[in-house]
Amino acid sequence: MRRNILITGASSGLGRGMARAFAARGRNLALCARRADLLAEVRAELAAAYPDVRVAVRRLDVRDYEATAAAFRSVREELGGLDRVVVNAGLGAGVSVGTGGFATNRATAETNFVAGLAQCEAAMEIFRERGEGHLVVMSSVSAVRGMPRHLTAYAASKAAVATLADGIRADTVGTRLKVTTLFPGYIRTEMNEDLDRTPFIIDRDKGCELLVRAMDREPARAHVPAWPWAPAGAVLRRLPVALVAKSV
Repeated sequence: MRRNILITGASSGLGRGMARAFAARGRNLALCARRADLLAEVRAELAAAYPDVRVAVRRLDVRDYEATAAAFRSVREELGGLDRVVVNAGLGAGVSVGTGGFATNRATAETNFVAGLAQCEAAMEIFRERGEGHLVVMSSVSAVRGMPRHLTAYAASKAAVATLADGIRADTVGTRLKVTTLFPGYIRTEMNEDLDRTPFIIDRDKGCELLVRAMDREPARAHVPAWPWAPAGAVLRRLPVALVAKSV
């Protein structure tokens, strides 16, 4: 069992929900996020509900790459090791390319991919030293093909980080280093709570429970929930671009 688990972007959204689900299973946690006040809230909540669970917290902007490596090493020492790292921190902002929103699209691309790479580097360095470990990369169902409008940069960044995880998996095949890529569907969080009439959306607690179950199985890739997103992803890859343009 993976006892000590690090989650980035853990102060809200899926990160916070996964922290709760892991704590309920008795796992020790290292929680990293930019907002120290919210991290303190999460730590207090988990300490009250699960007093036997150890929770280490670090204020971290994952775009500070040196700080990311230092934070990972620091919580490893505090917990006595890391068994799983969940690369979860991300941005969902975006605008159509060429409409004056480069700064927004750049922030999303850097946070989701370049900072994702930095987290993978830091995690895999620890795992390679130890000879085992489980890297989990959070992609998205949006990554299956190019998407229009506000999703263009986001989908591209999530496709990039999924491809990165594929490469790390290929580089470590036959070892005790495991790599899982998760493709969440629509899960209600602070990031998308203003969306109306979203098909197949599920609440955060249910979504995070399914994500944690998927991680514990340690597959190479998994859509969460599997229905309808595994078959929907296969269909989306084959849709004519005109239909894709109308799907968002």
